[in-house]
Formats: sequence, structure tokens, C-alpha cells
Amino acid sequence: MLEISNLQAGYNEAMVLHDFSLIIESGKVTALMGRNGMGKTTLLKSIMGLLPLASGRISLDGQPLQGLETHKISQAGVGYVPQGREVFEDFTVYENLRLAALGSDIGSLEMLPQIFNWFPILEKRLSQKAGTFSGGQQQILAIARALITRPKILLLDEPTEGIQPSIVHEIGVKLAEISTQTGLTILLVEQNVDMVKTMADDIAFIENGALMEQCSKQILLENDALLHRYLSL
Repeated sequence: MLEISNLQAGYNEAMVLHDFSLIIESGKVTALMGRNGMGKTTLLKSIMGLLPLASGRISLDGQPLQGLETHKISQAGVGYVPQGREVFEDFTVYENLRLAALGSDIGSLEMLPQIFNWFPILEKRLSQKAGTFSGGQQQILAIARALITRPKILLLDEPTEGIQPSIVHEIGVKLAEISTQTGLTILLVEQNVDMVKTMADDIAFIENGALMEQCSKQILLENDALLHRYLSL
């Protein structure tokens, strides 16, 4: 379980998150939704230690994460796929995956067979440079790179950005399947409603850096009032 309590964080003197609190239950997919500029990416960067906290606490299965260096947070079980994917374009698929494994506390590629089972395209193109991939294929590689470290929780920042709808659906279905099969916890930052409806168990809404409301996917499917309230301009 990821527990975020009274988090305040931002950029220098400009606070973006204001006493933000949220509990992500183990084994579930939780989507965080809100308009641009509301603090979604700031939250993920704060969890990963990429931004300093002004105050508040973050813990994973009872282990405090605040104050740790980013690589220590990763080794504690947090996988992160940033917005824009950030794969190493001049490196092959194998080299991208190998680097991720070396940077973890595993240090091996023992997860490769499972990665290839989930994403067969990566095995077929193992020696291909990531920069020659389409946006959707790069996103698959970025997700695999995070999963190869066997995280307890996966943070996904706008994974549908710049990807064609058919690939978006495939990725959503596969991640939901992986979560169900392995018990992987996922925190998904996303504005693509179809992706959220495909993947999420629970949805949280953020506005001006504060948690406003939470609901189950079933409530969202039955009534889209929350979407209009927190996503409409």
C-alpha cells in the first residue's frame, strides 16, 4: 500500500501540492485525473524523490520514502514511467532493458522471459534501436523497462500521450491483466477516459494540488458528472 499524507511540494517557492493525501491500495489500479496544471505530474515526481517535499509523508508498505534518493526509492519497489517515455533512443531494446536491470537491486535479466511473454514485440526486435520505434512501441518498452525491476507499484504518467487509440487499448488491457495476475499496484495519471475505464479500479480527482473526490470505476461508468466537473474547461 502506498500512503501519501499531507504532502506539500512544488518548485522553489511555488507550492503545487497542498496537503495532498491519498491511499493507493495494494493490488489495485488507481487513476488520478484532473485538468492540466493541477499537480498530477508533480505528485509522481515527488513520490520518486525528483522534487523535494516541503512537508508530508510518503510510505510504501510502511517503509518511509520521503527523503530517500531516487535510486533508493526505485530499489524500495517503485517503478516509474515518466511522461514522454524517455527511453534511450540510441540504445537497442536489449540495452534499454539491461540498463534498467543493472540500476535495480536485482542486477540481472531474470525477468526477461516474463517481459517477452507480456510484450512479444520486444523479443522480436531485441536488437533494434529504440529510436526507430513508433510512439506506442516506445511506450511498451518504457513500461517493460520499469517492470523488469519487479516493482511493488508502477507509476504511469500520461502513458497514452501521442499514441494511436488501438495501441492505447492494447496497453490498457495488458496492464490490467498484469496487475490482476501479479498483484502489481498501479498509480495511473491519465486524462484519457477510455484508458481509465479499461484499467482502473478506483479513480481520484485532483484540483489545484488537493485531492477533491474519489470513486470506484462503476460509479464513473454510471455517471460522468465527476468527469465534467474535474476535466471540462
